[in-house]
Amino acid sequence: MTGPTMRKTAWASLAAGAALAVAVGAWTTAGAGGTAQRPVVLELFQSQGCSSCPPANANLNAIADRPDVLALSFGVTYWDQLGWKDTFAKPAFTDRQKAYARGLDAQLGTPQMVVEGREDLIGTNARDVELALRRARPAMEATVALSRGRVEIGAGQAPKAGADVWLVRYDPRVRQVAIQRGENNGKTLPHRDVVVELTRLGGWNGAPVGFAARPPADPALRTAVLVQARDGGPILAAARL
Repeated sequence: MTGPTMRKTAWASLAAGAALAVAVGAWTTAGAGGTAQRPVVLELFQSQGCSSCPPANANLNAIADRPDVLALSFGVTYWDQLGWKDTFAKPAFTDRQKAYARGLDAQLGTPQMVVEGREDLIGTNARDVELALRRARPAMEATVALSRGRVEIGAGQAPKAGADVWLVRYDPRVRQVAIQRGENNGKTLPHRDVVVELTRLGGWNGAPVGFAARPPADPALRTAVLVQARDGGPILAAARL
């Protein structure tokens, strides 16, 4: 793996115990025996200018349609000065990866996949990705529902420091990017589930709370909501539309 700064893979321990039994409106439904069912959140941090990233992109693309996975691709900015400016990257996405680096005790670099905010891996090996998904135990500490332009988070168990509620807009379509400079010069790279917007709606302290949520400007975009322990902590609840 290459990157402006080298990173080591850090493994965070998975949370033990079963998820709370909840139903989540139109977003997800309660499974057999009342166990909450929701997709595993997998986030890829990559740059179009990184020669090590295409295999990780390909692995994310291969699982993008799986109903049991919410795959999100974040473009980071710290490769932009090295010959090619990533067309999807935003400083907020780089900040998100930096928060994970702190929380998971990992060095910053690309590619990096983060599963449920609890475990990170490089993501270039498809078997490693599948094993990480199998290890994941998605928590559902509160209900998440969307109705009439609002996001509603139900009562549940929040960390002492509270949690953040994130609205994510992403593009499920294949987006082909022709790279004209840098390490991937001359390649056309397919990207899927590209995050185009990451908005913090507010906080959650365990009490029910609601937020306004305007529809996406592009109707082709999909929406996800993440309830997450602060500063790059574990995902506590998630849903997608």
